[in-house]
Amino acid sequence: MNSSIKYWIWLSSLVQITPRRKIGLLDYFGDPALIWESTEAELRSSNLCTPKTLAALLDRQARKDAVKHMEEVFKCDAEVITIKDGRYPEILKNIPDPPAVLYCIGKLKKDAVCVSVVGSRRATLYGLETARRLSRELAENGITVVSGMARGIDSKAHCGALEGGGRTIAVLGCGLDIVYPPENKELMENICRSGAAISEYVPGTPPLQLNFPARNRIISGLSRGVAVVEANDRSGSLITAEFALEQGRDVYAVPGNINSANSAGTNKLLKDGAKIVTNGGDILEELKMEYDFKYA
Repeated sequence: MNSSIKYWIWLSSLVQITPRRKIGLLDYFGDPALIWESTEAELRSSNLCTPKTLAALLDRQARKDAVKHMEEVFKCDAEVITIKDGRYPEILKNIPDPPAVLYCIGKLKKDAVCVSVVGSRRATLYGLETARRLSRELAENGITVVSGMARGIDSKAHCGALEGGGRTIAVLGCGLDIVYPPENKELMENICRSGAAISEYVPGTPPLQLNFPARNRIISGLSRGVAVVEANDRSGSLITAEFALEQGRDVYAVPGNINSANSAGTNKLLKDGAKIVTNGGDILEELKMEYDFKYA
């Protein structure tokens, strides 16, 4: 592993600093090694460092831990893809707060056309089967399906894409050495064979609740559109839809039973202007019209 990667891993491990501020620091200094080597006075002169940011950048323990994180990345056979790496997805670079580093097991395709399929962890049979079918139809037509590998809709989305013989990307809210939920170990292995599991978190990072909303911006950021299959009015997938709108992505929603709490979120999205989806062909036609995408 390139020794300069240590500086990227160090910067990505500083969870006290927001992704947007990290990008600002990279734009100003040009390279994480130069941030590492800067004096306190030089860091202050950038006008990018709050007291919290400055403390994180100068923290000695974090610098020592960077070597340990490098070893953990090597152990889990992950690649380190920096925002300056040619393999970094171009579409993700263009969101307001892209991750400075992606840790990846499997392969990312820079030119892949991606659609996110997300929804409730506590889904109904209707939601689960719809997510599976929708994702299978997308994958059969060359679309890479992106989701978060959570229980429920996310897991079925990945399964459907694999059944369709296509690629799928799992965006994790923890380190790549942790399978969460644990019952998805085999699913994660299958995802990595043809697609990828990615995370902005260094190995060893537990699946903390606060990680998942941040993870959702990457799910939408990788995609041309986000399809919400089933969601109640408090579902995390609605956060993904909000990120999608902020990032200029399309939002699709599958209509649900008006008497079911599980469909309250998706039906509200439709009221608010989301595009109605009943099968994969609906999304494929939208992609063809908006991006002149030639699907299989």
